[in-house]
Amino acid sequence: MKILKQEVNEDLFFYAPLESEKIEGLAGTPVSFWSEAWRRLRKNRGAFLGLLTIILISLMALFGPFLNGNSGMDQDLALSNLPPKVDGLGFLGFDGKDVNGKDQYESREIDKNYWFGTDEFGRDLWNRVWKATQISLFIAIIAALLDLIIGAVYGGISAFYGGPVDNGMQRIIEVLIGIPNLIVIILFILILKPGITSIILAMVVTGWVGMARVVRGKILQLKGQEYILAARTLGSSNSKIILKHLFPNVMGSIIITLMFTIPTAIFFEAFLSFIGLGLQPPMASLGVLIEDGYKSMRFFSYKLIFPAIIISVIMISFNLLGDGLRDALDPKMRK
Repeated sequence: MKILKQEVNEDLFFYAPLESEKIEGLAGTPVSFWSEAWRRLRKNRGAFLGLLTIILISLMALFGPFLNGNSGMDQDLALSNLPPKVDGLGFLGFDGKDVNGKDQYESREIDKNYWFGTDEFGRDLWNRVWKATQISLFIAIIAALLDLIIGAVYGGISAFYGGPVDNGMQRIIEVLIGIPNLIVIILFILILKPGITSIILAMVVTGWVGMARVVRGKILQLKGQEYILAARTLGSSNSKIILKHLFPNVMGSIIITLMFTIPTAIFFEAFLSFIGLGLQPPMASLGVLIEDGYKSMRFFSYKLIFPAIIISVIMISFNLLGDGLRDALDPKMRK
């Protein structure tokens, strides 16, 4: 078999005109991890709606008490148990009529409207509901942040050093998990004087355990990766490895866990207030208002409806946001 040979010369080739700037330039704008996560979160309608709802409720908790010019602390028995009334929203039930269909504002000759009605002491429920929302969110966020700090540090140390340190620290966590969380919280509040500080500390006593386990599991998964071994080989200190390599890669899991911790804290605070172990008068949280409304639910249902709607919307919004953040920060968890 003969092999055909042909002399290769420059006439057989041609060079495409390429601009050096296009060759060296990027195909598009570089996208960071957080920018891509934000883009995925915006595409998730439920999570984005939950985020907007949380922002709206937070703003109302801050500025809502100043919108109607009333005070939620002033008592006036002449204004007691007034139904909600808003001009133009009578078709939605905000007409100032009680369960018997009688307009209490006309019968008492009251010119001022109370948007959420009043309680048995004549206090404006609009102000009290938003003040209570403010207190409930404050307690939940502070408790969640303390859980984050304690749990992240504890779980990070346990996973990073491993060996006997990890074994000893995990035995402590197992003991805390074995004790019912609710019993620990109730006993802690009974020992201390009921109030915001005691409720926060009671929830933090065992609340950080879940965060610690999440951080420990994630760091155990990451610390054997090649880039961690490379950092060790290059002589990086332990603190630098933790702060610059491990914790930035654990932030996604931490944020997701935090978003689910906040509604749990809100629920526990409301539950403690409902059974009488929460805030004491004259302070009120959503749980306190729900407990007060439950007592008079038959004749003055509006006292229960408004705080119950607010706390339900808050918890649903945080759960939707948590699900969306989980999909945005770790798409592999979607399946």
